[in-house]
Amino acid sequence: MDPKPKPKQDNSIIYVGGLDEKSTEEILHAAFIPFGNIIEVNIPKDFKENTTRGFGFVHFENADDAAAAIDNMEGAELLGRVLKCNVAKPMQHKLGATKAVWSTDEWFKTQLAEDKDLGDQLDFEELVPEAAGK
Repeated sequence: MDPKPKPKQDNSIIYVGGLDEKSTEEILHAAFIPFGNIIEVNIPKDFKENTTRGFGFVHFENADDAAAAIDNMEGAELLGRVLKCNVAKPMQHKLGATKAVWSTDEWFKTQLAEDKDLGDQLDFEELVPEAAGK
């Protein structure tokens, strides 16, 4: 069986790490626009804390502009923080992360053992009194 094909890496999207929590998409756009035309800037947010997560992505129109941005902005300072820039990697799904817990035999064995232990401790009538006609 062939393994799943890996998602194609887009060299025109760069990862920018080390962002200050005050960083906005506008600030990131302004910092990277000298290197070429930008399609999109994205800074993921932590919705629980309503803050940025300390990194972002800049999508350039072409890979040469992205490479120039990486060469020039790696180690640069933005809002007092040193940036880490490299080509963004496609998101990798963790093995089993898309499977339901009950889709494995191990989960069924564990549940069966727990049910058996529970069954040994209690009678059905104790669990469901109306079944015993009480």
